[in-house]
Amino acid sequence: MINLELPKFLKAGANQAHQAAAEIFRPISRKYDLAEHEYPRELDTLASMMEGMADGGKAFSGAKGGRGDEKKKQEGIRNGGNMASLLNVIETCWGDVAMTLSMPYQGLGNSAIAAVATDEQLERFGKTWAAMAITEPSFGSDSSAVSTTAKLDGDEYVLNGEKIFVTAGERADSVVVWATLDKSKGRAAIKSFLVKKGTPGFTVERLEHKLGIRASDTAVLRLDNARVPKENLLGTPEIDVKKSFAGAMATFDNTRPLVAGMAIGCARAALEELRRILEEAGVVINYDAPAYAQSAAAAEYVRLEADWEAAYLLALRAAWMADNKMPNTVEASVCKAKAGRAGVEITLKAVELCGTYGYSERNLLEKWSRDSKILDIFEGTQQIQQLVVARRTLGLSSKELK
Repeated sequence: MINLELPKFLKAGANQAHQAAAEIFRPISRKYDLAEHEYPRELDTLASMMEGMADGGKAFSGAKGGRGDEKKKQEGIRNGGNMASLLNVIETCWGDVAMTLSMPYQGLGNSAIAAVATDEQLERFGKTWAAMAITEPSFGSDSSAVSTTAKLDGDEYVLNGEKIFVTAGERADSVVVWATLDKSKGRAAIKSFLVKKGTPGFTVERLEHKLGIRASDTAVLRLDNARVPKENLLGTPEIDVKKSFAGAMATFDNTRPLVAGMAIGCARAALEELRRILEEAGVVINYDAPAYAQSAAAAEYVRLEADWEAAYLLALRAAWMADNKMPNTVEASVCKAKAGRAGVEITLKAVELCGTYGYSERNLLEKWSRDSKILDIFEGTQQIQQLVVARRTLGLSSKELK
């Protein structure tokens, strides 16, 4: 059975994340939303604090987050790194999604490293700030269509290709790049490589202007004969046709619950603000009364809160399974799909219920509605998540069900 009571050490970490969100993220949220692409310098202080916590054995998240803590496992505490990362990201995104995505050492590439890197690689790359580069101009959510190539030349791989919509692509220290070792062998040959910034032939082409998460940089990256040590291929270099590219896809089992957590945190912020505004307007929210016996606004709020609760519990389940070494591909996609959809609906409905006040820049409701949309898109759209769940449920391959 799943025990949903959180251990004390997880609650303590979440409380610290909430304090950072309340005291650092929220006060500067609007400032950097209006100053797109300007790096939030205030995050440097938080990064230093987090590095100190990591050195003291209290990792905020980072590359090692997904592996858990061996001492805690020996003590019988199974909820480890994945659950801690999820709870932390919920709290920080309650403060600001873009700030969370801009935090050094907390990139989605770090979760990718935790998912597929060897122990030796985890030791070497554990303190890097890693972005993740998958999407290309020729495809969006279909990760199997990767066309960036990696050719072994002596002790180095030579990478060529273009990556788009890379979160933290300019600011991160390094990027986890998905590339194919052999196009003729299909998706089985797709591997991930850690490419450090400053590598010759690896350039940032431009930054995107966006609807939301404006404080976070989103870059277009180009690899033109970029050479990386062969030891930077994450995981094993063997091409196993039987396993397809399951190793690379395991990355999503770690990152999709985190993106769900981002949507959950942002939606919770909107719900709390909506409730405050409704109660100030004299709206009474009664959990014991049926919907028809309450005002339309109160009934709608209760419905939105129930939707949020469902997304939250699904994300907890996916993270718990990952920490307990259970296959969670379906659960990761389910929680991502549910949270992404719920986050968009909750934040938009909050704007709607608050009328012109919600639509204005007098508070952060309109910003949260803009930020939430990307959380329903990246790491796989609704359609992709539904395909993943359907294929696993029906036992069909990607060729049989498109």
